Amino acid sequence: MNPEFRNASIDPAGAGKRVKMLIVDDEAVICEGLRYTIDWTKLGVEVVGEAYDGKEALALIEEHGVQLVLSDIRMDGMDGLELAKQLRQRHPAVQVVMISGYEDFEYARQAIRLGVEDYLLKPVDIEELSAVVKKIVAGIRTGDMEEKAREIELWLSGMARHGSAYGKEPPPSLDGVQFRIVATQMADFHERFADMEADRYETIQEAWLLGLHRNLEGGPLRAVSVFDHENLLITLLASAERAEPDGWDEWLASALGSLDPGAGVRIYGGASAVYEDLWETAERCAEAVRLLALHVLDGRRILTADYGVAAMSGRALPGFDITETVQGLVSAFFKQGREEVRRTVEDLFRFCRESGYLLPEVWNLYEELYALLRQRLRKSGMTGLDYARRGQPDPNIFNSYAGLETVVLEDMEELQRLIDQNGLDKSYWIVEKAKRFIIDRYRTDLKASEVAAWLKITPSYFSYIFKQSTGKGFTEYMNEMRIDQAKNLLATTQDKVFEIADKVGYKEYKYFVSVFKTYTGMTPKEYRGLRVCKEASEGGGDMTAGMEPAKD
Repeated sequence: MNPEFRNASIDPAGAGKRVKMLIVDDEAVICEGLRYTIDWTKLGVEVVGEAYDGKEALALIEEHGVQLVLSDIRMDGMDGLELAKQLRQRHPAVQVVMISGYEDFEYARQAIRLGVEDYLLKPVDIEELSAVVKKIVAGIRTGDMEEKAREIELWLSGMARHGSAYGKEPPPSLDGVQFRIVATQMADFHERFADMEADRYETIQEAWLLGLHRNLEGGPLRAVSVFDHENLLITLLASAERAEPDGWDEWLASALGSLDPGAGVRIYGGASAVYEDLWETAERCAEAVRLLALHVLDGRRILTADYGVAAMSGRALPGFDITETVQGLVSAFFKQGREEVRRTVEDLFRFCRESGYLLPEVWNLYEELYALLRQRLRKSGMTGLDYARRGQPDPNIFNSYAGLETVVLEDMEELQRLIDQNGLDKSYWIVEKAKRFIIDRYRTDLKASEVAAWLKITPSYFSYIFKQSTGKGFTEYMNEMRIDQAKNLLATTQDKVFEIADKVGYKEYKYFVSVFKTYTGMTPKEYRGLRVCKEASEGGGDMTAGMEPAKD
């Protein structure tokens, strides 16, 4: 899930602010009647004044920040239709209700074209007018709240992602006397969720966010959250009352302790120190995220700043004998002892787990081991040991010892295969077999990992040799093949576009159209239309033959 903004709860008092309304009619008695016949305050409206033509109304609208206009349609000078036209161009957010003494369809049609919210006939039915205004006020308030929510979400996202360099002032609608950042994520992400279908994962994310807000909000607390990563939710808590740190910790313990997004998901969180100056938010986001790394030590759900200090105080990690481990790995590689290599890696991670190494520290240890291992293998006369290793794994995805261990085992498997080649380039024949396999199955939702499994090699090794041989990544190669087939079907059949998408291996119609446009510069329908027109102009035939109905 691209980073996504969700469910901000802000400034609840803002819902009670009155909507500013202007009454416009060239008859003063009607203006006065409309102003005093209805109790506008009960409808959440403040009447800021009356105007007697459209020109005067425009000046008052700009002066008072009017949000709603109640206007006659026929007036001397600038009439109601011209006023609506001017507002649409200059102040499109202003809502207009038009009143007319003429039951003329042409007036109503023009008003609708100009975006008028409603069109009422004189004499005005008070209940009908009240209902119309009440509905408009609700819409304006909802829009204001949504705009404020988006403003806070964007600000929080900038603080979390860019730190103090973001430099934007906190939104004025973000109220509170105390604040705290909570960074939450799912445990064991790579093992359990990395390959989950997108729809199912989004459902879990939604339950995670809504459940967290439901548990946290209430009383003095309000929350706003942004997904900074598919497995990292940043939440800003704002309290209208001051509380002791123990009180905050109890709120968090209760909220996370009862959080259950389903599917066996376990959520844990890092909580920053409580703070009062919103300019500290970037620093507190970084603090909360750093605390997440401590989860592997004892699996606790709430990781506070005080816990972090206690856990890291006086900490001394035992050393690990890298030299002896490298010697054992070199021996196992030359014997093709894959099981022995696996046991060595398992021993390394058992040591790190029992010694209390954090995952970044485990990776640093492994990087040192890997560099020495390759150096020893080169000294033994091995060549061709360079391949495109990934950098440090994403800590939000590989957030457990087991997840990181899969990366190391994959690296070891790659080294074993490169050693088995011993300088002989077998990749050409492997890629040729892969191509034949792809041709037979490109209509299915084929993944690189499935091809690699059929070839009995690891996914990363397959991706590497495939890119080296073809000059393209697996996804790019598959897309080009499928789009070429789709172009042929569009030109030679009358199949509907969604049928062609399915035939060439795209189960999502919109995704197919997006990919097709990326590779051809046009949509499938545009491509088919161009081909039909080209063939018709060359052959003198019917230019509409073979074209799909617009609804498809």
